[in-house]
Amino acid sequence: MILNNLTPIKGSNKKGKRLGRGKGSGKGKTSTRGNKGAKSRSGNSRKLGFEGGQMPFHKRIPKFGFKNINKKKYKIFNLETLEYLINIGKVKINLINKNVLIRIGLLKKKECLKILGRGELTHKIKIFAHKFSKKASLKIKNLGGNPLIVKNK
Repeated sequence: MILNNLTPIKGSNKKGKRLGRGKGSGKGKTSTRGNKGAKSRSGNSRKLGFEGGQMPFHKRIPKFGFKNINKKKYKIFNLETLEYLINIGKVKINLINKNVLIRIGLLKKKECLKILGRGELTHKIKIFAHKFSKKASLKIKNLGGNPLIVKNK
């Protein structure tokens, strides 16, 4: 068997309807579209969820819930992550704050920074963040570091 010898199975390929070829074809004039209405005209494509003028399902069902537009989004960093950043040289040992993490690309401008206490820290550091867990602030203070809380903007 060679690719240029392959042919489709008999009866699998079917010629399409030839529309709009005059009265004699049986499919002339309106080309099987009917007389009037949106579907008989060119350029017709119904919108997703359109139900023929009836109130669409997505508008019929009740809406519920609430989304607070003023909610603060906190990006969480563990002490082990900060330790890793210091070890690979992305962050200077003496200072970690929001701007440093934005410059690296780990934080966005509108996000707030929260430090959690998973992992161990071996360097004495000064950290500016919006929130600290109790465990994290204790670990930082025990090494002689400074966990400083920044007010939200």
